[in-house]
Amino acid sequence: MTIPRDRVQYSAIVDRPKLRLPPGKRIVVWTIVNLEVWDIAKPMARQVLPAPTGVPLLPDVPNWSWHEYGMRVGFWRFHALYERLRIRPTVAINARVCVDYPRVAQACKDADWEFMGHSYEQGPIHNEKDQPAMIRRSLDTIEKVTGKRPVGWLGPGLTETYETPEHLAAAGIRYIGDWVYDDEPTEISTANGPLVTLPYTVECNDIPVMIVQHHEAAYWTRKCIDCFERLYKESAGRAKIMAIAIHPYISGQPFRIEHLEQVYEAIAKFKGVLHWNGEQILEWYLKARK
Repeated sequence: MTIPRDRVQYSAIVDRPKLRLPPGKRIVVWTIVNLEVWDIAKPMARQVLPAPTGVPLLPDVPNWSWHEYGMRVGFWRFHALYERLRIRPTVAINARVCVDYPRVAQACKDADWEFMGHSYEQGPIHNEKDQPAMIRRSLDTIEKVTGKRPVGWLGPGLTETYETPEHLAAAGIRYIGDWVYDDEPTEISTANGPLVTLPYTVECNDIPVMIVQHHEAAYWTRKCIDCFERLYKESAGRAKIMAIAIHPYISGQPFRIEHLEQVYEAIAKFKGVLHWNGEQILEWYLKARK
C-alpha cells in the first residue's frame, strides 16, 4: 500500500522553475464537461430532491429524471455554447454513456472534444470489485466509439483507493484529475511509471457550489471570475491553469446556462488566454518542465 504522500515529495510553488506558455500566452482555461450514467436500479449519485421519509428508496425516479434532463436537454445547451465559442472541452465521460446515450457521445466526437475516462458508470471507485477490469472496460468502450484510447482519467467524485494510480498507469493512462492540490501539473510515482496530475477543481465546480453548498448560480459565476482574475494577475510571473467543471443537469438548466456564458464572456476580455483540453496541457507540460 502506497499512501499519496509517498507518491510525491512536497513542493512549494515558489521554489519551482517557472513554467512558460507559448509567446504572448499567460493562462490556460481547461473546461471539463462531466457526462454520467446513473443506473436506475442503484442509489443515485446525488439528490436534488430528498425522499419524503428521509430514507432513499429504489427506484429513485425523481433524482434519476433530474440527471436524465441533463442528457436530453442540458448537454445540448453546452454543445451549442462551445460550438459558438469554438472551444473544444474535455469530456469526463462514464464509458456507459457511449452505450446508453450514443447520440451524445457521437456529438462529442464530431465536435472534437477530448474523451477522458471517468469509470464505466457513476459510483465510488471503492465499490469496484475489480478495478483493472473496470478501467480496461471503460477505455475499450470509449476507444471503440472514438477510435482513440483516452490518456486522461477522472475518478467518479474524484474517488481513488491507494492502489488506483498503479492500475491507471498499467492501463496506459498518462494524466489524472483527482489530485486537486496544486495550480500546476505535477508528477506522482506508481509501480508502473509516473502519472501527471492536472489542476482539476472542486471549487469552480458546479456540484459543490450549487448542489452541496446550495449557492445561487450567480455566486458560482462570481467565484469563477474572481478565480480567473487572480490567476491571470499571477500569470504575469508564471503560467497558470484554471479548470472549470460543469454537469449538464446542473449548469445546463435554463435558469443557470446564462451564468456559465457570463464566465466565458468575462474571460474573453483578457489577452493571452488559451482554451486547451487535458491532453494539450499534458503535452505542453512534458515539454515545458525540461
